[in-house]
Amino acid sequence: MRKRVFGRQLSRGRKSRMALFRSLVRAVVLEGKITTTVAKAKSVQAQIEKLVTLAKQGSLVSRRKILAYLANDRKVTDKLFGPIAKVFSARSGGYTRLVPLPPRQGDSAKMARLEWTAYENVPTQSKGNK
Repeated sequence: MRKRVFGRQLSRGRKSRMALFRSLVRAVVLEGKITTTVAKAKSVQAQIEKLVTLAKQGSLVSRRKILAYLANDRKVTDKLFGPIAKVFSARSGGYTRLVPLPPRQGDSAKMARLEWTAYENVPTQSKGNK
């Protein structure tokens, strides 16, 4: 029985699912867009929206909450509080969008691209500056 189990399980245990979500959030923040399955993109989209809303508050409590979710990844947290919070300061939601893509060749899985709505304004990580 599923009693009060919320969200998608994605054929994973709780810890590996949370690690997957954390890595997808990091990729979106650093790269600006990711290509993944529709189920994974929809699952992580709500988390990204919540983290950006927390970052816009700019308080110490919100910074600690984001650091706890991202396992103390300061580079991603600083980027959330810096350029991303500034770009979306006028918005009250809808920071990301899902763009449907053709199915994956190998297993015909539904694919989508998850990206920022103001993608041109959000600075991304260049390959040479790692």
